[in-house]
Amino acid sequence: MASHYEAPIRRPLVLGEKNYHDITVDVAAPVEGKANKSWWIVFTIALVAFLWGIGCIVYTVSTGIGVWGLNKTVGWAWDITNFVWWVGIGHAGTLISAVLLLFRQKWRMAINRSAEAMTIFSVVQAGLFPIIHMGRPWLAYWVLPIPNQFGSLWVNFNSPLLWDVFAISTYLSVSLVFWWTGLLPDFAMIRDRAVTPFTKRIYSILSFGWSGRAKDWQRFEEVSLVLAGLATPLVLSVHTIVSFDFATSVIPGWHTTIFPPYFVAGAVFSGFAMVNTLLIVMRKVSNLESYITIQHIELMNIVIMVTGSIVGVAYITELFIAWYSGVEYEQYAFLNRATGPYAWAYWAMMTCNVFSPQFMWFKKLRTSIMFSFAISIVVNIGMWFERFVIIVTSLHRDYLPSSWTMFSPTFVDIGIFIGTIGFFFVLFLLYARTFPVIAQAEVKSILKGSGEKYKKLRAAHGDDVKHYDAVVAPKVKTVKATPASVSGLLDGEGQKEKAENLLSKLGSFDADAETADNLKKISGVGPVMEQKLHQLGIYTFAQVSKMDDATYDLLDDIIGEFPGRAKRDDWAGQASKLKNN
Repeated sequence: MASHYEAPIRRPLVLGEKNYHDITVDVAAPVEGKANKSWWIVFTIALVAFLWGIGCIVYTVSTGIGVWGLNKTVGWAWDITNFVWWVGIGHAGTLISAVLLLFRQKWRMAINRSAEAMTIFSVVQAGLFPIIHMGRPWLAYWVLPIPNQFGSLWVNFNSPLLWDVFAISTYLSVSLVFWWTGLLPDFAMIRDRAVTPFTKRIYSILSFGWSGRAKDWQRFEEVSLVLAGLATPLVLSVHTIVSFDFATSVIPGWHTTIFPPYFVAGAVFSGFAMVNTLLIVMRKVSNLESYITIQHIELMNIVIMVTGSIVGVAYITELFIAWYSGVEYEQYAFLNRATGPYAWAYWAMMTCNVFSPQFMWFKKLRTSIMFSFAISIVVNIGMWFERFVIIVTSLHRDYLPSSWTMFSPTFVDIGIFIGTIGFFFVLFLLYARTFPVIAQAEVKSILKGSGEKYKKLRAAHGDDVKHYDAVVAPKVKTVKATPASVSGLLDGEGQKEKAENLLSKLGSFDADAETADNLKKISGVGPVMEQKLHQLGIYTFAQVSKMDDATYDLLDDIIGEFPGRAKRDDWAGQASKLKNN
């Protein structure tokens, strides 16, 4: 059975001594616990940016898009730059989830959920810009070929604006269904662990009646494969359609057949960079270092390096074709980009997109968390400059020198863009507090093959080792413990009083007359939790079996970790059965 498991040389994808229950607890913790200080700080900043953007949008709609820095030559510079940038960021989610699923890549398991959410939220931001640019967003439904009060008003299918509407709506709908389907087992997990009836009811609705039967899993696998098959062409088609906005024109610097693959590679490039940015933050804020490992970060850095190199080849190809064509307008367009008034943007693009990813050739750098985080931000800045350079430098100096002009954004342009960034992070932070950020069922499916614990077992005992935890009663030192003598957990008079109150209800443990039980037999009690219970003077199943709602709350108040766990896992009921056995 050696072929059933990964080769020992492969690094584990799940670190630590994790078992199935640990994965459930760790994934549910950010949803069930309280938000920490870091989350509130980031959320407040994002909310302020979002509200600023809302104010700029309201000002634009009420006044007109003349408040933007537009002119006769550069007609849609800032907003189409942001539109294409957000669409590009949304690409990596579908790639990770769909393409890597079809290729059976195990390393997608811990990162696909956040990548899918990033896709949904970034496409929402991208969809805002065409709607605002219409000038009358309340008539946005006119772009859809549906009957309306004016009769059958059919849209202009030759319009690139319409292509964007169909690309965005198709991409959003398929990605949303794919994302939600993958969430069903996790919603059911939160539902089954819910303490309050309201929470249980909400997650029951969200889980669509998931029961975990074999039939559910069969349908889940089938639907996932079908949606992956549908979503994979979208990775190529959506940004190809976006590139047609430019490639079908006759503007120098745009009218080129390399745009579709060039845009797709750039979208994957920027998308993976944003996934890296988000996951490096999430693994720290949500304590998910055991599941989002250095191995995951390194593999994404390799993709960034490869796609960045493809983008660099595309830049060189553009320059070569412009020279080889012999068309003076085309040659001037690229010369103007590199040496004209916007040369600073061009060289910022080249530095960020072509040169910075090449550092990832060095293993020490691509496995560095801080360096990976910095490069991911640099890449996203560079990809924004790429869209800015393509659009502005090709428009501000066209065929007629008499129409040449410079473009500069107004505070409204900048405010709307910052608002979409704030909106994106508001959505992502709320998602991280309400939805499981890791697909726990999928991580469990690779635990025995890629988990560090099981790799060590196979290294020590071979591939035929039994993958279960043998329960051995520990030797407990018979030392009489009282709350007043314990330090650390019970520092402070208030804590000691709570512990004494807890023991008055559960009964004290006499080390001379009683034998301590192995509390780790209770589901939800690990070595660390058992040690804390010992500090409180709780050593036996008889004590735990006396717990009720009041003592559960008191225990949570003293320990301060994973509130509701004891009640949710029914420690008292488990202890009663173990005591009787």
